[in-house]
Amino acid sequence: MDTNKKKVAFVIILMLVVRAIWYLESLKVHPAPIGQSGAALNLDALTSDNGTATSAPSTAGVPSAERAALLQLAAADKAAGDQPAIEITDPTGFINASSDFTLASLIGKKVILLDFWTYSCINCVRTIPYLNAWYQKYGGEGLEIVGIHTPEFDFEKNLANVQTAVKDYGIQYPVVLDSDQGTWNAYGNLYWPHEYLIDMAGYIVHDHIGEGDYDTTEAEIQKLLAERATILGTDAAAIATSTVDIAPSDLSDINSPETYFGAERNSFLANGIFFMNGNQTLVAPATSSIGLNKLYLGGVWNFGDQYATNLSAGATITYEYDAGDVYMVAAGAATGTVVEVLQDGQPIGAAAGSDVHDGKVVISSDRLYDLVKNPDGGGEHTLQLIVNSPGLQAYTFTFG
Repeated sequence: MDTNKKKVAFVIILMLVVRAIWYLESLKVHPAPIGQSGAALNLDALTSDNGTATSAPSTAGVPSAERAALLQLAAADKAAGDQPAIEITDPTGFINASSDFTLASLIGKKVILLDFWTYSCINCVRTIPYLNAWYQKYGGEGLEIVGIHTPEFDFEKNLANVQTAVKDYGIQYPVVLDSDQGTWNAYGNLYWPHEYLIDMAGYIVHDHIGEGDYDTTEAEIQKLLAERATILGTDAAAIATSTVDIAPSDLSDINSPETYFGAERNSFLANGIFFMNGNQTLVAPATSSIGLNKLYLGGVWNFGDQYATNLSAGATITYEYDAGDVYMVAAGAATGTVVEVLQDGQPIGAAAGSDVHDGKVVISSDRLYDLVKNPDGGGEHTLQLIVNSPGLQAYTFTFG
């Protein structure tokens, strides 16, 4: 090998090492305390009707009995080690709310459920029916839900895209766009979805990461609403004690990880160079050589940070998974990029997801696509996608 070739090889190896270190660091949890940035919301520093603590809402005009009860609640929260909520920080847009919307305007009046989400996240999508049901059930009893939409991918920063998703998911509560991660960072958040329950005094008294435990969260909502009713002198007995009747998703059959296509995180790419931007011409192996939870691409692909784009017609994506459902975050041509869907070597039939028709999915707008919904639940299957024309932007596979 001559000197120039050695230099090129060294640079490539160095790039792969740097990428690998970055990826391993991204997998670690780096906790950040609530309130490391942003304005804390609480009532415990307020001592009079016209006294307002720094960055805290005023209780001017609040009856003295209510104010005393709120300050007593704040003192109890503080003694219990609860942390004050943080104001919305550096928002980039609002849906179902005016541009001057703040959490401070709700403290002392409402119970708040703060939901960090993003519209292409399947875990968030499966949580939305519960949020919608709670808003309908408890909105009149003093619950306010606020969605903090913090994007994972660049296309989720687009206001029009989020507006379409909010409409499609039937969301009526306020949604704040957090495209610069201002509120996400202020809360030291790390997860989608992540719900924080904030009581009347402005303290976070319960939080939940991910899906599940809906009954527990709803019971906490009921508890805080009853507490609110007592403070305001309304009928606490009127607060419902039943739970919403929604069948939760069965997550026990998911044995495949989220799998990214973009060079920043495509560690499951099995027949190409992962963590490397640029074009690669790839040949998918025979079906007998495919490994579980490995991503195989065929054809010419261009790898960007967040997604991979096929440059050749007839390009393929092959993945053997162990789950019940398969979803794909993707985008395509404005007129639609046609993708054939095969499972276990055959055009997909009864297992087709809601976005697949006659064995094909037409991908256009940037969103989550429902590809596979196996009627018999989880199990190992080989999924193959054949992209009929150049231009598919493949971001990630997720599973259900």
